[in-house]
Amino acid sequence: MTELGQRLRQERESKGLSLEDLQKLTKIQKRYLLGIEEGNYEVMPGKFYVRAFIKQYCEAIGLDTDAIFEEYKSDIPSTQTEDMPQQLSRVRSRKEIPQHTKGVSKAYDYLPTVLVVAGVVVVGIIIWVIAQNIVSDKNKEQANQEAPNSEVQQSNTQEETNETTAKNDNSKSEDEQSAADKKEKEKAEKEKEKEKAAKEKAEKEKAEKEKAEKEKAEKEKKDSGKQEYKEVQKTGRSATYALSGTDAFNLEVTSTQADTWLDVKNGKGNAFFSSILKKGETKEFDLTKETEARVNIGYSPGVELKVNGKAVDLPFDASKQVRQVVTIQYQPAEAQ
Repeated sequence: MTELGQRLRQERESKGLSLEDLQKLTKIQKRYLLGIEEGNYEVMPGKFYVRAFIKQYCEAIGLDTDAIFEEYKSDIPSTQTEDMPQQLSRVRSRKEIPQHTKGVSKAYDYLPTVLVVAGVVVVGIIIWVIAQNIVSDKNKEQANQEAPNSEVQQSNTQEETNETTAKNDNSKSEDEQSAADKKEKEKAEKEKEKEKAAKEKAEKEKAEKEKAEKEKAEKEKKDSGKQEYKEVQKTGRSATYALSGTDAFNLEVTSTQADTWLDVKNGKGNAFFSSILKKGETKEFDLTKETEARVNIGYSPGVELKVNGKAVDLPFDASKQVRQVVTIQYQPAEAQ
Protein backbone atom coordinates (compact mmCIF):
# COMPACT_ATOMS: atom_id res chain seq x y z
CA MET A 1 0.00 0.00 0.00
CA THR A 2 1.31 3.49 -0.92
CA GLU A 3 1.34 6.43 1.49
CA LEU A 4 -1.38 8.02 -0.63
CA GLY A 5 -3.56 4.91 -0.48
CA GLN A 6 -3.14 4.72 3.30
CA ARG A 7 -4.05 8.42 3.67
CA LEU A 8 -7.19 8.07 1.54
CA ARG A 9 -8.36 4.92 3.37
CA GLN A 10 -7.92 6.57 6.80
CA GLU A 11 -9.84 9.66 5.67
CA ARG A 12 -12.67 7.52 4.22
CA GLU A 13 -13.02 5.42 7.38
CA SER A 14 -12.97 8.54 9.59
CA LYS A 15 -16.08 9.72 7.76
CA GLY A 16 -17.82 6.39 8.25
CA LEU A 17 -17.83 5.49 4.55
CA SER A 18 -17.42 1.99 3.15
CA LEU A 19 -16.12 1.25 -0.35
CA GLU A 20 -19.75 0.53 -1.36
CA ASP A 21 -20.78 4.00 -0.09
CA LEU A 22 -17.92 5.61 -1.99
CA GLN A 23 -18.85 3.69 -5.15
CA LYS A 24 -22.37 5.18 -4.95
CA LEU A 25 -20.96 8.70 -4.49
CA THR A 26 -18.31 8.61 -7.25
CA LYS A 27 -19.86 6.07 -9.69
CA ILE A 28 -16.38 4.44 -9.82
CA GLN A 29 -16.27 0.64 -9.60
CA LYS A 30 -15.27 -0.74 -6.22
CA ARG A 31 -12.28 -2.66 -7.64
CA TYR A 32 -10.78 0.60 -8.96
CA LEU A 33 -11.29 2.31 -5.57
CA LEU A 34 -9.59 -0.63 -3.87
CA GLY A 35 -6.75 -0.43 -6.45
CA ILE A 36 -6.21 3.26 -5.53
CA GLU A 37 -6.00 2.48 -1.81
CA GLU A 38 -3.63 -0.46 -2.37
CA GLY A 39 -1.51 1.43 -4.97
CA ASN A 40 -2.35 -1.25 -7.58
CA TYR A 41 -2.76 1.00 -10.63
CA GLU A 42 -2.39 -1.92 -13.02
CA VAL A 43 -6.14 -2.63 -12.70
CA MET A 44 -6.95 0.80 -14.16
CA PRO A 45 -7.82 1.30 -17.88
CA GLY A 46 -4.89 3.77 -18.25
CA LYS A 47 -2.77 6.46 -16.55
CA PHE A 48 -5.30 9.18 -17.33
CA TYR A 49 -8.02 7.25 -15.45
CA VAL A 50 -5.70 6.81 -12.44
CA ARG A 51 -5.42 10.59 -11.98
CA ALA A 52 -9.11 11.18 -12.75
CA PHE A 53 -10.30 8.50 -10.27
CA ILE A 54 -7.96 9.80 -7.51
CA LYS A 55 -9.37 13.32 -8.07
CA GLN A 56 -12.97 12.06 -7.72
CA TYR A 57 -12.03 10.02 -4.62
CA CYS A 58 -10.54 13.13 -2.93
CA GLU A 59 -13.54 15.32 -3.76
CA ALA A 60 -15.98 12.73 -2.41
CA ILE A 61 -14.30 12.61 1.03
CA GLY A 62 -13.63 16.37 1.19
CA LEU A 63 -9.86 16.57 0.54
CA ASP A 64 -8.06 19.37 -1.36
CA THR A 65 -7.22 17.72 -4.72
CA ASP A 66 -4.37 20.07 -5.66
CA ALA A 67 -2.69 19.65 -2.27
CA ILE A 68 -2.96 15.83 -2.45
CA PHE A 69 -1.51 15.72 -6.00
CA GLU A 70 1.40 17.93 -4.92
CA GLU A 71 2.12 16.07 -1.67
CA TYR A 72 1.93 12.56 -3.20
CA LYS A 73 3.11 13.28 -6.74
CA SER A 74 5.68 10.48 -6.46
CA ASP A 75 2.81 7.97 -5.92
CA ILE A 76 0.66 9.25 -8.83
CA PRO A 77 1.63 8.39 -12.45
CA SER A 78 1.90 11.31 -14.87
CA THR A 79 0.31 11.43 -18.35
CA GLN A 80 1.93 12.56 -21.62
CA THR A 81 0.57 13.50 -25.07
CA GLU A 82 2.73 11.87 -27.75
CA ASP A 83 0.78 12.37 -31.00
CA MET A 84 0.67 16.21 -31.06
CA PRO A 85 3.66 16.79 -33.45
CA GLN A 86 2.13 14.44 -36.05
CA GLN A 87 -1.22 16.27 -35.86
CA LEU A 88 0.47 19.66 -36.26
CA SER A 89 2.35 18.31 -39.31
CA ARG A 90 -0.93 17.28 -40.96
CA VAL A 91 -2.43 20.73 -40.36
CA ARG A 92 0.54 22.48 -42.04
CA SER A 93 0.36 20.22 -45.11
CA ARG A 94 -3.30 21.11 -45.64
CA LYS A 95 -2.68 24.84 -45.39
CA GLU A 96 0.21 24.70 -47.88
CA ILE A 97 -2.02 23.34 -50.70
CA PRO A 98 -3.87 26.19 -52.53
CA GLN A 99 -7.21 24.56 -53.28
CA HIS A 100 -8.81 27.51 -55.13
CA THR A 101 -6.26 28.26 -57.89
CA LYS A 102 -7.83 26.03 -60.59
CA GLY A 103 -11.29 27.64 -60.26
CA VAL A 104 -9.88 31.18 -60.53
CA SER A 105 -7.94 30.26 -63.69
CA LYS A 106 -11.11 28.97 -65.41
CA ALA A 107 -13.04 32.17 -64.48
CA TYR A 108 -10.41 34.32 -66.20
CA ASP A 109 -10.81 32.29 -69.45
CA TYR A 110 -14.54 33.19 -69.72
CA LEU A 111 -14.22 36.88 -68.71
CA PRO A 112 -13.97 38.46 -72.26
CA THR A 113 -17.10 36.64 -73.48
CA VAL A 114 -19.08 37.75 -70.41
CA LEU A 115 -18.10 41.39 -70.92
CA VAL A 116 -19.19 41.39 -74.61
CA VAL A 117 -22.59 39.88 -73.82
CA ALA A 118 -23.16 42.41 -71.01
CA GLY A 119 -22.34 45.31 -73.37
CA VAL A 120 -24.87 44.11 -75.99
CA VAL A 121 -27.60 43.81 -73.35
CA VAL A 122 -26.99 47.36 -72.03
CA VAL A 123 -27.16 48.88 -75.56
CA GLY A 124 -30.43 47.05 -76.26
CA ILE A 125 -32.01 48.38 -73.05
CA ILE A 126 -31.04 51.99 -73.94
CA ILE A 127 -32.59 51.73 -77.45
CA TRP A 128 -35.82 50.28 -76.03
CA VAL A 129 -36.19 53.14 -73.46
CA ILE A 130 -35.70 55.82 -76.16
CA ALA A 131 -38.33 54.21 -78.41
CA GLN A 132 -40.85 54.08 -75.57
CA ASN A 133 -40.37 57.79 -74.82
CA ILE A 134 -40.96 58.76 -78.49
CA VAL A 135 -44.20 56.75 -78.71
CA SER A 136 -45.45 58.23 -75.43
CA ASP A 137 -44.85 61.83 -76.59
CA LYS A 138 -46.79 61.23 -79.84
CA ASN A 139 -49.76 59.77 -77.98
CA LYS A 140 -49.93 62.75 -75.61
CA GLU A 141 -49.84 65.29 -78.47
CA GLN A 142 -52.65 63.53 -80.35
CA ALA A 143 -54.83 63.39 -77.26
CA ASN A 144 -54.41 67.15 -76.61
CA GLN A 145 -55.51 68.05 -80.16
CA GLU A 146 -58.61 65.80 -80.30
CA ALA A 147 -60.21 66.42 -76.89
CA PRO A 148 -59.28 69.73 -75.18
CA ASN A 149 -62.67 69.93 -73.44
CA SER A 150 -62.58 66.41 -72.16
CA GLU A 151 -59.67 67.32 -69.87
CA VAL A 152 -61.74 70.04 -68.19
CA GLN A 153 -64.68 67.67 -67.77
CA GLN A 154 -62.39 64.96 -66.50
CA SER A 155 -60.81 67.44 -64.08
CA ASN A 156 -64.22 68.42 -62.68
CA THR A 157 -65.25 64.81 -62.34
CA GLN A 158 -61.99 64.02 -60.58
CA GLU A 159 -62.53 66.89 -58.11
CA GLU A 160 -66.04 65.63 -57.31
CA THR A 161 -64.69 62.12 -56.87
CA ASN A 162 -61.96 63.42 -54.55
CA GLU A 163 -64.50 65.33 -52.43
CA THR A 164 -66.74 62.26 -52.13
CA THR A 165 -63.74 60.09 -51.24
CA ALA A 166 -62.61 62.62 -48.62
CA LYS A 167 -66.07 62.63 -47.01
CA ASN A 168 -66.14 58.83 -46.97
CA ASP A 169 -62.63 58.70 -45.52
CA ASN A 170 -63.58 61.18 -42.77
CA SER A 171 -66.67 59.18 -41.90
CA LYS A 172 -64.71 55.96 -41.93
CA SER A 173 -61.96 57.50 -39.80
CA GLU A 174 -64.47 58.65 -37.19
CA ASP A 175 -66.05 55.18 -37.04
CA GLU A 176 -62.65 53.52 -36.71
CA GLN A 177 -61.64 55.96 -33.97
CA SER A 178 -64.87 55.28 -32.09
CA ALA A 179 -64.35 51.51 -32.38
CA ALA A 180 -60.74 51.85 -31.25
CA ASP A 181 -61.77 53.96 -28.23
CA LYS A 182 -64.41 51.40 -27.31
CA LYS A 183 -61.90 48.57 -27.60
CA GLU A 184 -59.35 50.40 -25.43
CA LYS A 185 -62.01 51.10 -22.82
CA GLU A 186 -63.03 47.43 -22.72
CA LYS A 187 -59.39 46.40 -22.47
CA ALA A 188 -58.81 48.82 -19.58
CA GLU A 189 -61.86 47.48 -17.74
CA LYS A 190 -60.67 43.88 -18.19
CA GLU A 191 -57.22 44.76 -16.90
CA LYS A 192 -58.79 46.47 -13.90
CA GLU A 193 -60.94 43.42 -13.15
CA LYS A 194 -57.92 41.17 -13.57
CA GLU A 195 -55.85 43.25 -11.15
CA LYS A 196 -58.71 43.26 -8.66
CA ALA A 197 -59.04 39.47 -8.86
CA ALA A 198 -55.27 39.01 -8.46
CA LYS A 199 -55.26 41.32 -5.44
CA GLU A 200 -58.15 39.46 -3.81
CA LYS A 201 -56.42 36.13 -4.49
CA ALA A 202 -53.15 37.37 -2.97
CA GLU A 203 -54.95 38.69 0.11
CA LYS A 204 -56.79 35.39 0.49
CA GLU A 205 -53.58 33.36 0.17
CA LYS A 206 -51.83 35.65 2.63
CA ALA A 207 -54.64 35.26 5.16
CA GLU A 208 -54.63 31.46 4.75
CA LYS A 209 -50.84 31.35 5.12
CA GLU A 210 -50.92 33.50 8.26
CA LYS A 211 -53.68 31.32 9.68
CA ALA A 212 -51.72 28.12 8.94
CA GLU A 213 -48.53 29.55 10.45
CA LYS A 214 -50.43 30.65 13.55
CA GLU A 215 -52.00 27.20 13.97
CA LYS A 216 -48.60 25.55 13.43
CA ALA A 217 -46.93 27.83 15.98
CA GLU A 218 -49.67 27.15 18.51
CA LYS A 219 -49.39 23.40 17.93
CA GLU A 220 -45.58 23.47 18.26
CA LYS A 221 -45.88 25.58 21.40
CA LYS A 222 -48.42 23.19 22.80
CA ASP A 223 -46.34 20.13 21.90
CA SER A 224 -43.06 21.63 23.15
CA GLY A 225 -44.64 22.26 26.54
CA LYS A 226 -45.21 18.57 27.16
CA GLN A 227 -42.65 17.01 24.76
CA GLU A 228 -40.04 14.85 26.46
CA TYR A 229 -36.75 13.73 24.85
CA LYS A 230 -34.63 11.61 27.17
CA GLU A 231 -31.68 9.26 26.88
CA VAL A 232 -32.39 5.52 27.16
CA GLN A 233 -28.94 4.02 26.68
CA LYS A 234 -25.51 4.85 25.29
CA THR A 235 -22.73 2.54 24.14
CA GLY A 236 -19.71 2.83 21.82
CA ARG A 237 -20.70 5.35 19.15
CA SER A 238 -24.47 4.64 19.39
CA ALA A 239 -27.13 6.13 21.65
CA THR A 240 -30.90 5.63 22.02
CA TYR A 241 -33.42 8.31 23.00
CA ALA A 242 -37.16 8.19 23.77
CA LEU A 243 -39.50 10.86 22.36
CA SER A 244 -42.91 11.19 24.07
CA GLY A 245 -45.57 13.71 25.07
CA THR A 246 -46.19 14.90 21.49
CA ASP A 247 -48.34 13.97 18.52
CA ALA A 248 -45.65 14.89 15.96
CA PHE A 249 -42.19 13.56 15.11
CA ASN A 250 -40.40 15.96 12.76
CA LEU A 251 -36.62 15.68 12.40
CA GLU A 252 -34.24 18.31 10.95
CA VAL A 253 -30.56 17.64 10.21
CA THR A 254 -28.23 20.54 9.22
CA SER A 255 -24.51 20.43 8.33
CA THR A 256 -22.85 23.78 9.10
CA GLN A 257 -19.09 23.07 8.78
CA ALA A 258 -18.42 20.43 6.11
CA ASP A 259 -20.03 17.78 3.91
CA THR A 260 -21.07 14.67 5.81
CA TRP A 261 -22.51 11.26 5.10
CA LEU A 262 -26.10 11.01 6.37
CA ASP A 263 -28.25 7.88 6.54
CA VAL A 264 -31.81 8.06 7.97
CA LYS A 265 -33.88 4.86 8.27
CA ASN A 266 -36.97 3.73 10.16
CA GLY A 267 -37.15 0.77 12.52
CA LYS A 268 -37.81 -1.61 9.62
CA GLY A 269 -34.65 -0.55 7.78
CA ASN A 270 -36.40 1.47 5.08
CA ALA A 271 -34.20 4.43 4.07
CA PHE A 272 -35.54 8.01 3.93
CA PHE A 273 -32.15 9.45 2.93
CA SER A 274 -28.74 7.89 2.24
CA SER A 275 -26.24 10.26 0.65
CA ILE A 276 -23.88 13.20 1.24
CA LEU A 277 -25.36 16.18 3.12
CA LYS A 278 -23.61 19.27 1.73
CA LYS A 279 -22.23 22.04 3.93
CA GLY A 280 -25.02 24.53 4.74
CA GLU A 281 -27.74 22.06 3.61
CA THR A 282 -30.74 21.06 5.77
CA LYS A 283 -32.85 17.93 5.38
CA GLU A 284 -36.32 17.64 7.01
CA PHE A 285 -38.13 14.35 7.70
CA ASP A 286 -41.74 13.80 8.82
CA LEU A 287 -41.52 10.63 10.92
CA THR A 288 -44.87 10.99 12.72
CA LYS A 289 -46.08 7.64 11.37
CA GLU A 290 -42.91 5.83 12.48
CA THR A 291 -42.18 4.33 15.88
CA GLU A 292 -38.39 4.44 15.50
CA ALA A 293 -35.79 6.31 13.46
CA ARG A 294 -32.06 5.58 13.14
CA VAL A 295 -29.78 8.54 12.19
CA ASN A 296 -26.23 7.62 11.07
CA ILE A 297 -23.93 10.69 10.90
CA GLY A 298 -20.54 10.12 9.21
CA TYR A 299 -18.94 13.44 10.24
CA SER A 300 -20.63 14.87 13.33
CA PRO A 301 -18.63 18.14 13.87
CA GLY A 302 -20.91 20.99 12.90
CA VAL A 303 -24.03 18.82 12.55
CA GLU A 304 -27.21 20.09 14.28
CA LEU A 305 -30.31 18.04 15.14
CA LYS A 306 -33.80 19.40 15.79
CA VAL A 307 -36.81 17.41 16.94
CA ASN A 308 -40.12 19.17 16.32
CA GLY A 309 -38.25 22.45 15.83
CA LYS A 310 -36.35 22.13 19.14
CA ALA A 311 -32.55 21.70 19.04
CA VAL A 312 -31.22 18.55 20.75
CA ASP A 313 -27.60 17.72 21.58
CA LEU A 314 -25.64 14.91 19.97
CA PRO A 315 -24.95 12.09 22.40
CA PHE A 316 -21.12 12.29 22.13
CA ASP A 317 -18.43 14.96 21.94
CA ALA A 318 -17.83 15.44 18.19
CA SER A 319 -14.09 15.99 18.70
CA LYS A 320 -13.81 12.54 20.27
CA GLN A 321 -16.44 10.62 18.35
CA VAL A 322 -16.62 11.74 14.70
CA ARG A 323 -19.14 9.15 13.58
CA GLN A 324 -22.29 8.89 15.69
CA VAL A 325 -25.48 6.85 15.45
CA VAL A 326 -28.65 8.21 17.11
CA THR A 327 -31.76 6.03 17.48
CA ILE A 328 -35.01 7.81 18.45
CA GLN A 329 -37.94 5.73 19.74
CA TYR A 330 -41.26 7.56 19.31
CA GLN A 331 -44.52 7.06 21.20
CA PRO A 332 -47.37 9.48 20.26
CA ALA A 333 -49.07 11.31 23.11
CA GLU A 334 -52.51 9.98 22.15
CA ALA A 335 -51.21 6.41 22.52
CA GLN A 336 -49.92 7.02 26.06
